[in-house]
Amino acid sequence: MRKELTVRGVIIGVIITLVFTAANVYFGLKAGLTFSTSIPAVVISMAILRGFRDATVQENNIVQTVASAAGTLSSIIFVLPGLIMIGWWTGFPFWISFAICALGGILGVMYSIPLRRALVTTSDLPYPEGVACAEVLKVGSTGASEVASEIEHGRAGLLAVLWGSIVSAVFAIIVATQIFASDVAQTFRIGKKGAVSGYDFALSFALLAIGHLVGISVGIAMLIGAVIGWGWGVPHYSALTHDVTTAAAALAQSTWSHKVRFVGAGAIGVSAIWTLLKLVKPVARGLAGALAASRARKAGKADTLPITERDIPIGIVGLVTLVCMLPIAWLLGYFGNISGLGAHVATLTIGGVAYVVLMSFFVSAVTGYMAGLIGSSNSPLSGIGILVVIGAALLLVLGIKPYVSPDAAKALMAFALFTTAVIFCVAAIANNNLQDLKTGQLVDATPWKQQVALVIGVIAGALVIPPVLDLVNHAYGFVGAPGAELRPNPLPAPQAGLISSLAQGVIAGNIDWSLIRTGGLIGVCIVLLDEILARTTRHMRVPPLAMGLGIYLPTQSTLMIVVGAVVGSFYDRRADRSARPEARKQLGVLLASGLIVGESVIGVVISAIVVFSGVSAPLALVGLRFETAGIIIGGLAFVVIAAVLYRWIWRLANASRQVR
Repeated sequence: MRKELTVRGVIIGVIITLVFTAANVYFGLKAGLTFSTSIPAVVISMAILRGFRDATVQENNIVQTVASAAGTLSSIIFVLPGLIMIGWWTGFPFWISFAICALGGILGVMYSIPLRRALVTTSDLPYPEGVACAEVLKVGSTGASEVASEIEHGRAGLLAVLWGSIVSAVFAIIVATQIFASDVAQTFRIGKKGAVSGYDFALSFALLAIGHLVGISVGIAMLIGAVIGWGWGVPHYSALTHDVTTAAAALAQSTWSHKVRFVGAGAIGVSAIWTLLKLVKPVARGLAGALAASRARKAGKADTLPITERDIPIGIVGLVTLVCMLPIAWLLGYFGNISGLGAHVATLTIGGVAYVVLMSFFVSAVTGYMAGLIGSSNSPLSGIGILVVIGAALLLVLGIKPYVSPDAAKALMAFALFTTAVIFCVAAIANNNLQDLKTGQLVDATPWKQQVALVIGVIAGALVIPPVLDLVNHAYGFVGAPGAELRPNPLPAPQAGLISSLAQGVIAGNIDWSLIRTGGLIGVCIVLLDEILARTTRHMRVPPLAMGLGIYLPTQSTLMIVVGAVVGSFYDRRADRSARPEARKQLGVLLASGLIVGESVIGVVISAIVVFSGVSAPLALVGLRFETAGIIIGGLAFVVIAAVLYRWIWRLANASRQVR
């Protein structure tokens, strides 16, 4: 019997989770980004388990499943610090913060189980990180030459992953020294009314690789979104200010943050609702399949189910979900009481639980779909947070605000953020879990064992997040929080600032709804375009969510993904005209997987160095005077290295053929 869910695998996964979560919390608060830890966990796990003769690819998969909770549950930093920023908390109470993370995370696992068949088994979503993780697992296993069916010599695939990892890691280290620039960016004025715009190509091999994996349709949709955001949105809204004195870069960033992101949130909202409507039938089939599997177990026919179709039984899923809702109800009631809203605690508790139940399923489906589309690292969880907090705040305005005194506004804001935090944890874990289940599908793993492993990872991550948040709060503080101006280097926590200001804006009644409506109209137009293309063309599509992401995410995240999608499409088309198309395409996927591995691992290492050194750029060797030279040298080096890598794997396919 093969080893899969083992004690040693769980222990290794928990240790990796604790370390990566701590690093991710700090880095996310500082830079507004978190790292996906699945692939780094796979690399570390393979290095450790290689010393055991009976280690299997499925056991390595369990380690990364446990550890992947670090990259996703730590996303709670996009909401929870908001309670500090509005002056409601002065620290992070351990048990309450732990309960929010653990209960929300476990619900995320449970909600994603009936979605697995709809979004993973019967879906054609690319799941770039899940596929990359599976390829690393396969190539790193002892039977790599057997599983890489299209690559006659397993060594070729291993070389592609290894050298991709080394090159992207070394490049990321040189970027950290600032000898190579991290991006090629420019902002500029347009016309005489003060309009500004710009672009930002991140010199990131991981983003290039994600573009290769997601494909040309997603790349084009993201490009359309970026053009709408920066070709129309930023110039239009900046021109309305008639500001010709503020620096172009500062004005562009301010306009995008305070105007265009809300347009993007509206587009994501419409696209998310449309996506959910399209998922009704597949989800219904998934639930029917889960119920059929449950009946097979009760009839004593569990052994007839394929290993890859054995989820946690749907009855247990329902029971665990119900059990989680009871402490969530208590938490909401407790929070309502201590916030001075005790007279309305029944309404707050019942309404809050209903909102958590319904919104959790909505965000699970949407974030799972987005993770399948562009990867869990690039899935805009903060956009989901925006929609959830707006919904929570609106319900409080309609149902509670008319019956409380005006000085209860801060308590209502805090309750909206508290409820959003629970749902956000559900979204974060569902976003990650389906990516993991895709990896498991590709390596013939047992879904229920992965689901148990993820629950363990959630609890481990929930234990470490509150003390780390409390530590950085007392050491640095957060921008916008009371007294933060007295701290030397408060952490920006940009998403938490945005989400808390939204809660404040809705409850105070001063939010600009026109921006969200504009985004909604754009979303409707893209949905119609996508449906027309689906009926009139064979392959061309414009995924609405990907377009919404293009508006909402900074061009630093989107443009290099677009470049990667174009490069990957060109490479695959050329491969289709060659003698061994599938072998070349698989080597392309393996190279992309390696590029993601190297930069992910080094990103976590550098973030840990930042944490322990207390210096924002601890590896910097040059100063600002080298910035222009760094852009030229780094940009040229990036293009040359990318060309050399693709040329090398093309020749590697020929070499593996000759070996045969």
